[in-house]
Amino acid sequence: MMKDIMKDIPLGKHTDYVSQYDKSLLFPIARTENRARLGITANAALPFTGVDIWTGYEVSWLNTKGKPEVAIVEFVIPAEAPNIVESKSFKLYLNSFNQTKVESREKLQAMLQDDLSEGFGTSIEVNLFAVDDFPVQPQPAAVLIDELDVTCDVYQPDAELLCVNQDVNDEGVLCSNLLKSNCPVTGQPDWATVWVKYKGSQIDQASLLQYIVSFREHSDFHEHCVERIYCDLLAKGQFEELMVTARYTRRGGLDINPVRSLKPLSESPAGRTARQ
Repeated sequence: MMKDIMKDIPLGKHTDYVSQYDKSLLFPIARTENRARLGITANAALPFTGVDIWTGYEVSWLNTKGKPEVAIVEFVIPAEAPNIVESKSFKLYLNSFNQTKVESREKLQAMLQDDLSEGFGTSIEVNLFAVDDFPVQPQPAAVLIDELDVTCDVYQPDAELLCVNQDVNDEGVLCSNLLKSNCPVTGQPDWATVWVKYKGSQIDQASLLQYIVSFREHSDFHEHCVERIYCDLLAKGQFEELMVTARYTRRGGLDINPVRSLKPLSESPAGRTARQ
């Protein structure tokens, strides 16, 4: 089924870049198939809550006098949304505003809200920022595990690498800049910084680093990788709190930043990193 979907999406193919508004460019992909591989059936309650935060750095349109306007736009998609939207189709859709006259920023925001809510299959949040007003959040205090001296020889996700001590209570935030996965169609690398915030069973730091590195040759979408990391950790321990956040470097003017949490989000996830 996934191969049938992949052959239809625009990613990795010659594309004509449309500069007049066209919402039909958006290509939704149901989350159900990937989640089924994680043991989450279509009608089952999700083992997490969270959001996917997309940032559009190259959003532009024309005002009614033909003068270009620009903005940075943040899109917040609930993890409960039934679909993701393939990222190149998202970019092509945003490009379609480049030569489109829009009467106001409020009108643009409403158009984005309506079209993308339809694509993702649920209501999403759209925030427009003037370039100089885009907020940059501080990074959470965390233990960087990348300097640990570990042997890495597994480059496909393997939950057996994870060691979690259920007899020891612990809490903290662990961070790594070494998360890499690959685009499932083009094979291009996707790079990310990942944070694991937890309270409960103790997560062995060296094993977590080896596990994160094991994604290095894995092909999947950003959101699916974060859900796999979260579910593999959840299955290993007993947690009062568990949150996995990844901020991926941008491609085509878009970055994608999934957050999955055991509890409803009560704080802002990590802000933009230096690599973004």
